[in-house]
Amino acid sequence: FAAQRHVLTYMEDAVSQLLENREDISQYGIARFFTEYFNSVRQGTHILFREFSFVQATPHNRVSFLRTFWRCFRTVGKNGGKYSNLLTAQEYHCLLQLLCPDFPVELTQKAARIVLMDDAMDCLMSFSDFLFAFQIQFYYSEFLESVAAIYQDLLAGKNPNTVIVPTSSSGQHRQRQPPNDCSPLDGVEASLFYQCLESLCDRSKYSCPPSALVKEMLSSAQRLTFYGFLMALAKDQRINRALGALPDKGDLFLDPAMDQELEKLVAQVSGLSISGPTSSSGDTVNLPVRNSPRINSPWKPLHHRRKMDAESEGSNEETDSSEN
Repeated sequence: FAAQRHVLTYMEDAVSQLLENREDISQYGIARFFTEYFNSVRQGTHILFREFSFVQATPHNRVSFLRTFWRCFRTVGKNGGKYSNLLTAQEYHCLLQLLCPDFPVELTQKAARIVLMDDAMDCLMSFSDFLFAFQIQFYYSEFLESVAAIYQDLLAGKNPNTVIVPTSSSGQHRQRQPPNDCSPLDGVEASLFYQCLESLCDRSKYSCPPSALVKEMLSSAQRLTFYGFLMALAKDQRINRALGALPDKGDLFLDPAMDQELEKLVAQVSGLSISGPTSSSGDTVNLPVRNSPRINSPWKPLHHRRKMDAESEGSNEETDSSEN
């Protein structure tokens, strides 16, 4: 159970955070720190502003990141005019970096390629199209790398699988070769492609889509291309439900819990502006605006704290040299 839930990964990260922030934690105790840390893991907020190596470290982290990205930016597709919800791959990457500063641009580009296919990478994409493609590319990234290699082998006339002939009493093996006269634009034989995927899923230690759903998805196709397969994965709502990070496409812009919190926040802000002091004549008094000091949270991602420490050390060296 511990290995399946990656408990050791979170324990190591918690201890690392504890050592990094021990001065702040000493104010209210280690027990409270561990309670808050594992509550954040359970709620899925533990991946906010963390380094990419941690964000992708476990399936739960990946699901949490996908759900957080959706909840934070779903209004990109919900509000505005005809073209306001269309963004380029670079713009979507900027949104991803708001949650994970070192998120690799290559993953964003691969997700965009699923949507755009042969179009230029600077074309506009809707939020829903990009989100479901990004989900497949991000969550199943290792699986898709293996699928790409299998596809290229089949396209070149090779077969990654060895097929046992049932009628052979000696247990001899033979290679089943796909047709060599097909064009790359025609893709590969769907049934042979699925056999290879099934074998891959059986031996893979990484997350894979449910093989039964993949088989059903490919059952109606005779041939398919690599990006056609990725697009089919991204559009299949059964695979989306099995992954469990995002709602169905029809409910993509609905989040009652978040909407309720936003309404409370708006009401509080509106109440502050409405309940301002009034003069003796009944008019609202315009008070001078005073910028309140910004209070920084003591909890910062490890990489951010190290960066700040390095910058402060550098500034001290400059000060020392200038005094000399």
